[in-house]
Amino acid sequence: MINRRFALKSAMLGTISAMALVMGSSFSAYAANDKLKIGFVGVTSGPAAAWGTSNVRSMQTLAAWWNEKGGVKIGDKTYDIEIVTFDDQKDPKRAVEGMEKMAQEGIHYVVGPNVDDGAAAVRPVAEKNNIIYFPYAFPKELYTAPASNAVLGMIANYQSGPAIYKYLMENKGVKKVAFLAANESDPLSQRDGGVAAAKALGLEVVAQNDTYQNDTRDFTPVLTPIVALSPDLLVLSGVAPANAPLIIRAARELGYEGLISTETAQDAKVLEEGAGELANGFISVGGASTPEIASDTMKEFVDRYTKMFGEYNDESNTKVYALQYIIDTLKANPAAIESVDEYKKTMDSFSAANPYLKGDAKLSYVGTTSFGQKRQLAVPMVVNEYKDGAFQTLFVGTVD
Repeated sequence: MINRRFALKSAMLGTISAMALVMGSSFSAYAANDKLKIGFVGVTSGPAAAWGTSNVRSMQTLAAWWNEKGGVKIGDKTYDIEIVTFDDQKDPKRAVEGMEKMAQEGIHYVVGPNVDDGAAAVRPVAEKNNIIYFPYAFPKELYTAPASNAVLGMIANYQSGPAIYKYLMENKGVKKVAFLAANESDPLSQRDGGVAAAKALGLEVVAQNDTYQNDTRDFTPVLTPIVALSPDLLVLSGVAPANAPLIIRAARELGYEGLISTETAQDAKVLEEGAGELANGFISVGGASTPEIASDTMKEFVDRYTKMFGEYNDESNTKVYALQYIIDTLKANPAAIESVDEYKKTMDSFSAANPYLKGDAKLSYVGTTSFGQKRQLAVPMVVNEYKDGAFQTLFVGTVD
């Protein structure tokens, strides 16, 4: 009797276990989300590493957040977001390799590259393989017809430069300006745009041909003749985050007392470590948010980012937008998951709530004035002033 009862009980337990296993498997199969890969190709090492690292960390923070909440619903499917990254080391040839890798993995949406050369180099690969990419690079030919696959992810120097110069003319009495750039196509292009903008505003450009090699560590020789000209403003065109504090320190130690600015985003921690209080007053384009306009969602993003990586980069206030735009545009037209042509059609009329700003701010594509077509993400133009280890908002603007 005991054996029979034991056998019966064992059989029942076995049946229940089997049923639970089947039900569990069925539930897991039912609950499993599809996977949507979004790529990144950009610089995460070397002097400009902060630019690409900010991209990657912003994307990873958002993806982890959304996946934790159950994934992203696009059409009738729910997706977990996977970020696929490639460090191009600020080398155009490696950028091409990275974009080819994305194509091989069937990825249609890629954030980056971070510099002009890389963004231009990957264009043929992106167009051939139906990839929409979001560079942080400024050449207008990337965004004007017949080009159509690149979408500018930030404010361009020819949009922010005039705004900064005008503000400093009206509020700081700036009349004379000098430019300094690394001897590379990206910063040289930004310098030329800055010089043109300064002259158009009526500023006296006292220096515009001075350059340095990107691996320079002693900037005293190149800065000495510029400081002797006593400009009111020294513009560091396209300066890499690692070089900015070295140049600032050298200029101040040479006795330069004027203003210093750049149209590229910077890293407050790097400035603090490399120049300390000598960097106070340094003006740069910042992240697309300020404490006054940041929503609770933006505050939670900053908190999650900081917990994931142990620190935060103000530039990520801008870099958070690219992945958000990609996903929200796909939500507006799920057919765009497999067709970038559908994505392009959606861009002209796309509008969605901006989760990162207070009030009724909207996400939309802009760029008509600069490029003749909507090939730019609408993000606030925040201009910062560095002081005692942190950025403070100087002013906020917009572009159309």
